[in-house]
Amino acid sequence: MSWGVFDSGVGGLTVVHALLERLPNTSLVYLGDTARVPYGIRSVETVRGYAREALRFFLDAAVDGLIVACNTASAVALDIFEEAIDGPVIGVVVPGVHEALSETATHRVGVIGTQATIRSQAYAQRIRELSPRTHVVAAACPLFVPLAEEGWIDGDVPRLVAARYLAPLREARVDTVILGCTHYPLLAGVIGEEMGEGVTLVDSASAVAREAARRETDARVAQVRTAPTPAPQHRFCVTDGGGSFANVASLFLGERLTGLETVELHPHP
Repeated sequence: MSWGVFDSGVGGLTVVHALLERLPNTSLVYLGDTARVPYGIRSVETVRGYAREALRFFLDAAVDGLIVACNTASAVALDIFEEAIDGPVIGVVVPGVHEALSETATHRVGVIGTQATIRSQAYAQRIRELSPRTHVVAAACPLFVPLAEEGWIDGDVPRLVAARYLAPLREARVDTVILGCTHYPLLAGVIGEEMGEGVTLVDSASAVAREAARRETDARVAQVRTAPTPAPQHRFCVTDGGGSFANVASLFLGERLTGLETVELHPHP
């Protein structure tokens, strides 16, 4: 089975890293819309327009399933992919919510993400649908993204930023925090220190990888005949190949990235 992974930039490589660990024989096609990152400050209409262009790319790539690794796109544009792709479509919101609800003991859950993700209330609404008694505290943490991309994942600067952003979650005494952006796992150490012992951090990348593995298992069981599994092949594509993407990618992927392709996106007819 081949999976497409869509992100607004480099952060979705944390999902790729988790997928490669859990599904080493799976082929992946990654698309980072680096020419228009970040999505977190865009309007809903703009993000949905970008999603339609990404959709055409993945249809042309003939992937079997798609993971929308961008939290903003998952929150406001997942339906665009679900309506057009025959195979499974997985966003980062639902797997993260399910894991958070399984972890919380006090039914007090924090959610951190970009401004657009928090403004959409996608996590809060899903949590309330599944567990009405759970109290949700959400906080936008926009500076976490540039800190992660600069490699500033430890030290005084990220700690001061985390202290400011996470104060409402500490005051609310949440016992579980959803890292609602694919950049945030790189700052998990600082976030965990600031929240204190006894608070569980939910990494949506790992939750998504587990869900993808489950979907693959279901697909294999449903097959009448099992063909030999071909050797996995991976493509890494961006809409702007300049800048420091390849260097930053190594922080998220955990290894050196080679064979980067630059592609142009066009609206799906």
